[in-house]
Amino acid sequence: MSNTNTQAAAVDETGFHPVFEMSMPIRWGDMDAFGHVNNTVYFRYMEQVRISWFERLGIAGGNGEGQGPVIVNASMEFLKQLHYPGDVIARMSVGKPGRSSFDTRFELYRADAPGVLYAKGAAKVVWIEYAAGRSVPIPDLLRQTIETAAPVVQ
Repeated sequence: MSNTNTQAAAVDETGFHPVFEMSMPIRWGDMDAFGHVNNTVYFRYMEQVRISWFERLGIAGGNGEGQGPVIVNASMEFLKQLHYPGDVIARMSVGKPGRSSFDTRFELYRADAPGVLYAKGAAKVVWIEYAAGRSVPIPDLLRQTIETAAPVVQ
């Protein structure tokens, strides 16, 4: 995998802008008895791109103050079947943050068919205080990163 900063992204008509992209191998074990990648694995791809972005930002394990991100909902629209072998290109976009949350969107492509969308998903991220189990304001540094981040390709 290579790390490359790309040009600043434009916000689309829905208020989302791309922040992270990465490639992942489709593993033999990702397939199910029907011969295609199992639907639950698409959520794993979405999770991995989100966690890799959090790692890049230094918040994968929270902020060191007992706070961090949780997912409160996630959805996926399956457009085409993925099959082994190959590589998945996952692209993540973020929307304007609220007080304690922000929405994310995901697109999954195959590396050998980069113009063909295989799935699209979404997840709402809420910043919480883990011990109390309640939402707290998104830290200023994360808020600024979400609002101004140029996309990263890994």
